[in-house]
Amino acid sequence: MNIRINNGFQSNTTTLDQPIVVTGAAGFIGSHTTDELLSLGHRVVGVDDLSTGRIGNLGESMRNERFEFVKADVAGPEMMDWLCQRYQPAAIIHLAGLVSVVAAQENPGRNYRLNLHATQQVAEAARSCGVSRVVFASSAATYGNTLALPVSEETPTRPEGLYGSCKLASEHLLQGYASSFDLEVVCLRYFNVYGSRQTGDSPYAGVISKFVEGFSSGNGVTVFGDGRQSRDFIHVRDVARANALAATVPLELRTLVANVCTGRQQSLNEVLSVFGNLFPHAPAPRRETARRGEILHSCGDPAIAKRHLGFQARTTLDEGLRHLIDHSGISISA
Repeated sequence: MNIRINNGFQSNTTTLDQPIVVTGAAGFIGSHTTDELLSLGHRVVGVDDLSTGRIGNLGESMRNERFEFVKADVAGPEMMDWLCQRYQPAAIIHLAGLVSVVAAQENPGRNYRLNLHATQQVAEAARSCGVSRVVFASSAATYGNTLALPVSEETPTRPEGLYGSCKLASEHLLQGYASSFDLEVVCLRYFNVYGSRQTGDSPYAGVISKFVEGFSSGNGVTVFGDGRQSRDFIHVRDVARANALAATVPLELRTLVANVCTGRQQSLNEVLSVFGNLFPHAPAPRRETARRGEILHSCGDPAIAKRHLGFQARTTLDEGLRHLIDHSGISISA
């Protein structure tokens, strides 16, 4: 069972004066999370080594007096201890890590350092400095390829690669800290995240990034298979809001694992239909044979996040894609 309930436990809310540390703050999800927290009036300390994150993602945040940026490697020795001792945060939202499934398979040592060792550094710093809560960016990859949909947090976890395995190991590590010390832990399993500031090689919703590139360039896109394969696409603004809620709302649980998803299956053909409306003069999609081993359908159950965090996705696919295109500087055909 992934959710451990301590009867009678209830935490306090995070105060606006005590900062929240966001690791991976200059990344895709991290920068949106930072923006969300600042919009709510929180003080934020953003941490990023800028190996993949971009300081330009934090343009708005850098002008906010309640934000401070620290260039640092979260997995470095004693770095998180120093950060927590200096800033005394109320919570840490741990988003830094190696986010490429392919890179994790090709470089197991780097995957371990960035996706598990870094989590240990965060957990130990939180314990030693008395941080109240850690929010961890986990992944639907922890479930592996499951046929039972929608996927709930009670679905058996069978990750098929090193990336998902390290995410699951990090969850277990943090849950061990929560049960052993005075620490609250929220592990959020993101599904297919998309939105602005997402690089073209992002592992979260690569198909949408490729569609944006193909339609905006006029080169068209390639669809493998019949296009009926489906995903649970969730907009990054909704994910940022889930992160903020996970760091700040009172909890009745010492540890919580929750899907961050819409609960809706949307096929590639539906995505193509939205793009077709936005780019009516684009060439018809090219169709090729389905790729072997591809997961055909994915959809999460959002009930736990709604019940315990008050989170529910708000952005429709049409709204999300229009927002993405608008913020990418791409002109839409009339």
